[in-house]
Amino acid sequence: MTPDPDTRISGVARLVDSCLEGSVVGSFTRIGPAVRRRLTRFEELERRPGRTVVLTGATSGLGRSAAGALGALGMTVVAVGRDLRRLDEVAMEIEAAGGTALPEACDLADLAEVAGLSERIASMLDHVDVLVHNAGALLAERTTTPQGHETTVAVHLLSPHLLTARLRPQLEAADRAKVLTMTSGGMYTEAFDLDQLEMGADYRGSVAYARAKRAQVVWTLALQAREPAGGIDLSLVHPGWAATPGVSSSLPAFSRALGPLLRTPEEGVDTLVWLSSLDPGVPHGGRLWLDRSPRPLFRLPRTRVSDAVLAEQGDALLEWLDRATQGAG
Repeated sequence: MTPDPDTRISGVARLVDSCLEGSVVGSFTRIGPAVRRRLTRFEELERRPGRTVVLTGATSGLGRSAAGALGALGMTVVAVGRDLRRLDEVAMEIEAAGGTALPEACDLADLAEVAGLSERIASMLDHVDVLVHNAGALLAERTTTPQGHETTVAVHLLSPHLLTARLRPQLEAADRAKVLTMTSGGMYTEAFDLDQLEMGADYRGSVAYARAKRAQVVWTLALQAREPAGGIDLSLVHPGWAATPGVSSSLPAFSRALGPLLRTPEEGVDTLVWLSSLDPGVPHGGRLWLDRSPRPLFRLPRTRVSDAVLAEQGDALLEWLDRATQGAG
């Protein structure tokens, strides 16, 4: 079995890497992978024909790049998106790269549609090796879903929770399945507060997004804590700051300010694709990854909590998510 990736980094590489990480800009921009690729000699990814991946948000930005890269490794990719035309395009890209495409249309803001998606996947596949929660929403105006939830929370938390729960039989049928959730550097700016998760009249798109991304961290660690030994491995992936249509449209000032320092989508999904390609059980779950190394869950003192508090937050969040998704579909 492949050793845990974190055990293969030299002392010098760790020192340089920690300097990059401390600078933030050096870590999150394309400077990070440019330096780290040389420091740790990123290995070529192993082809995994027969491995099945469910990928949400597959029709644009990071998701579209990941779909093609996973296809190039010979994987079967269940590509989930809303736009039928883009789904067809992504399916052709996956097939052209050498993979197998199973396009599925679904609006992840609608829990009834997510339930239907789960049923279709379960009828097609007897196992799922990797489930990737990549779909995201950073909205300027507050909107609500058919079930009455704020859309940002529905897309980032409710639908991943429901999809993971409904596909658990397929995940458990695989050999140490992986559940990977794409987070964002924005989560570092917000503390978790369940009572403030669904914003109301005070809604601000970037804050709602950051709170949802922080909540994804709490959710992932809470689910991992409940996994038995040898069970599913749940991890978080940080793409860094990448140039995608979503960033340029939702955060135009940020996109213009960083310009050429932004990562390419391919650089942004490298760690996601790498994790998807590793042996079952490698790495173990419960960590956040950027540029093929584990990263801290907190950066600011005002957002930091103890492990005990984090566990309490996770229990409360899981209870709320179970109630909110009960009876969907």
